Amino acid sequence: MPIYSVKTTASQERTVADMLAEKETPEIQAVIAPDQLTSYVMVEATDGAAFGRILDEIPHANGVIQGGDGPAESPFSEVEHFLSPTPDVEGIAEGDIVELIAGPFKGEKARVQRIDEGKDQVTVELYEATVPIPVTVRGDQIRVLDSEER
Repeated sequence: MPIYSVKTTASQERTVADMLAEKETPEIQAVIAPDQLTSYVMVEATDGAAFGRILDEIPHANGVIQGGDGPAESPFSEVEHFLSPTPDVEGIAEGDIVELIAGPFKGEKARVQRIDEGKDQVTVELYEATVPIPVTVRGDQIRVLDSEER
């Protein structure tokens, strides 16, 4: 099934994706508006010409990326990485200073000691603790305050 890249007005990607999804036409199979992709929406459609006509009715949709003989198809490999969720521990490194934003230690500052990407968990050592005690928390329960890589 061909995948087309639709150029949109900046910050209107989600609006365009929602409008396309609401059309419920047989030509449109799937719509994705990844946060990492600015001013574009990816659409899986059966017929490029019919899809182009539908797109004319959508505000903030500025057209399909064109190829030599009409709408250019994007290979699945260009879209595939948007379809798998990113772990919450991505962007966190050992030694980073973090704040716990949930759980019993909410509001405490800590230093990252170990990262387990498979379980999406981080082991931290609290700053204020008299005796250093490692605490393991989920990756979505911390916020990076200061990174040693920066």
